[in-house]
Amino acid sequence: MAPISVAHPRILSIEDDLVLGAYVHEHLGNCGFQVTWCQNGQEGLAIARQQAFDVVLMDILLPGLNGLSVLTALRKSHSTPVLLMSALGAESDRINGFRLGADDYLPKPFSMVELRVRIEAILRRVALDCRPAPAPIAPSVDSLRFDDECGDVCYGEHAAGLTRSEYRLLETLNRNGDEVLSKPFLYQHVLQRGYAAHDRSLDMHISQIRRKLKVIGYTEREVRTVWGKGYVLSAADEMV
Repeated sequence: MAPISVAHPRILSIEDDLVLGAYVHEHLGNCGFQVTWCQNGQEGLAIARQQAFDVVLMDILLPGLNGLSVLTALRKSHSTPVLLMSALGAESDRINGFRLGADDYLPKPFSMVELRVRIEAILRRVALDCRPAPAPIAPSVDSLRFDDECGDVCYGEHAAGLTRSEYRLLETLNRNGDEVLSKPFLYQHVLQRGYAAHDRSLDMHISQIRRKLKVIGYTEREVRTVWGKGYVLSAADEMV
């Protein structure tokens, strides 16, 4: 992935609503972003493959190729952060978006202030991921191995296929040992934005981490919910 242009981050907006698309283009442009706007999923996929962007904003219901199909195709070759925007409110739609590799989900209608805050949070996460990592301690063969360079974890010969946000969340839980981390803390330090009760993004990321660790056969520890407190990465049979 191309380095972020700190002064003028490049945004690709794929939105077929002409009024909303024009508003997003104008508002983000006035905020210092370089915005490329298109209204067709197929065209948006082609542009995302040909040019380097810092964030892709994308509606789910698009002509030509729907947003989830664009995301699936893009993830085969690019790790560019994707923020999905959609009026679809069902939890299954949000889960599908995160499962396919979306970095965030913003339900319509939304304010331009919230959109900008979400984009800035993604850019901060990417900047943190680009920092040089300390030399890791060599793990045992049968443990979960964290690869900061690839942004993924491996167990045996199998990689989990975590997204950037999922990796940072799991790495943060792992780094804090048996300490229970609250939702507000994880939103602020991992997702880089404030916690809101209606925001289910963190829960979706946790769900995907659990599923992916299960797929690669890792059962030594699991991300556990401590009701009223938050999350902890602990041994599967350990009482919290």
